[in-house]
Amino acid sequence: MKVVGLTGGIGSGKSTVSRILSGLGAKIIDADLVSREIMSKGQEAYNEIVDYFGEGILDERGEIDRKKLGLIVFGNEQKLKKLNEITHPKIIEKIKAMIVEAKKEGNYRLIVVDAALLIETGLYQMMDEIWMVVVDIETQIKRIMARDGFSYEEALKRIRSQMPLEEKIKYADFIINNSKTLEKTEEQVKLLWSRFDRRNCFG
Repeated sequence: MKVVGLTGGIGSGKSTVSRILSGLGAKIIDADLVSREIMSKGQEAYNEIVDYFGEGILDERGEIDRKKLGLIVFGNEQKLKKLNEITHPKIIEKIKAMIVEAKKEGNYRLIVVDAALLIETGLYQMMDEIWMVVVDIETQIKRIMARDGFSYEEALKRIRSQMPLEEKIKYADFIINNSKTLEKTEEQVKLLWSRFDRRNCFG
């Protein structure tokens, strides 16, 4: 059973591609959901994050408010580095366990790890292939602004906090251009999917 790493910059449309792949029968492991889980109240990472950043990052339920935390770390290299040092090892450990479990289940034609920081965390080394979702930067900014309610400057700051697309592309086996219509994106994804018939996945 093949494991594909799906990545791309913030606002590139990885979630859209993941939904298409899920509909085709892939097992999706969403690194963002894993991150939310390991940062939830009562988890080890939660305690470490609150100890370092203070209770000002908590919402009314005592959970970490990711938007408040983001305002602190994005644009502050030292604090972002500290957050990554706390969370990345735990996220990677959890994803590894989820891949093992999915392979044991054996019900999927393809396992897809959807992770914005696939390259930065070293997770790419565990993948059989890397698929990169790309968009032009203006589309990327507009999507982030619409999705998260950020200003143009805030959206650009988030983009610049990640590895430049030109560097990420060097790791990619396949590129999915998500700058055009949903139909065009679906065509590209289905073409990639068609390579993973049962003979490919199960020997």
